[in-house]
Amino acid sequence: MSVDASVNERGAILLGKHVACDSYDDKRPVRVVTHVHSDHTEGLQQSLCNCQEVVMTAATRDLLEAMQGPLFLMTGNVKTLAYGEKHQLDGETLTLHRADHIIGAAQVSVEDKVGRRYVYTGDFRLSDTPILDADVLVIESTYGNPFQVRRFGRVVESAFIDLVETGLERGRPVYVFGYHGKLQELMQILHNNKVEAPFIVPEKVFHVSKVCEKHGMHFGKVLLSSEDEGKAILDHKEPCVAFYHMNSRRYIARNSFRISVSGWEFSCARRQISDNEHIVALSDHADFNGLMHYVRESKPKLVITDNYRVGGAKALAREIEKRLGIPAKALPA
Repeated sequence: MSVDASVNERGAILLGKHVACDSYDDKRPVRVVTHVHSDHTEGLQQSLCNCQEVVMTAATRDLLEAMQGPLFLMTGNVKTLAYGEKHQLDGETLTLHRADHIIGAAQVSVEDKVGRRYVYTGDFRLSDTPILDADVLVIESTYGNPFQVRRFGRVVESAFIDLVETGLERGRPVYVFGYHGKLQELMQILHNNKVEAPFIVPEKVFHVSKVCEKHGMHFGKVLLSSEDEGKAILDHKEPCVAFYHMNSRRYIARNSFRISVSGWEFSCARRQISDNEHIVALSDHADFNGLMHYVRESKPKLVITDNYRVGGAKALAREIEKRLGIPAKALPA
């Protein structure tokens, strides 16, 4: 079987003859952005300037505009596709499929004229991600090492809610640190479980949250930390839940009750790391068992593990060959 799939040295996932995903390739006329996280938007300005079209979901487009400014995408030809909508290229069919990761995230399939199907998972969490049949599967490898297994399931959500309520009982703000998308998932978890303290966020988190609400998420009332009501609550140290990007963790609210949310925690659902801070093991990536399950059910003839982004691509490829008997290789080598 000829293999029209690879990963280039810049981290672009190449599918079929025309498509590059999540980074730039100067020989591919179509760029797909699977989601807005920075390791999947590399080279986007080059793609906007040089590609015939840049494809993404409508939610991903709206998030990029919220995070980068409304003029960011205007230099290129942006095409939005709904999940399941087929886009005809020259002898190939491009389709985006749901991925449970951040709102708007997509898997990508490219089918050629003889029916060979090339699939790229993008980043995903297994629980609500449809598994696609593939001839060649390119799979994310963030938690590709066999020891990276979480055995505590949805108890993580309860652990997070309990920690927030414990912090609020002290009558002071609770600070939550995470990444865009995950922060909004945490806000929705608390809202759905009737945690009634005010939610306060800085400007960029606020704009991302508004896009998430536009596309179906629900948080209740969210206040800006820079405007009068939110600022007064924080200044007076009144009970609230303040959501900040993980990059702010080094310098925001060092002496307050803090919760950091990380997918790199495997030992337990929550762990105390200092007198006033806990880690909660909520991840938006499949663990090793989830990755292996996807490969098993997809039934590909060949697997390529993404060795450009942080993760265990080489270990995952070895385990796929050993346990499933499917040829696998980590790219770029």
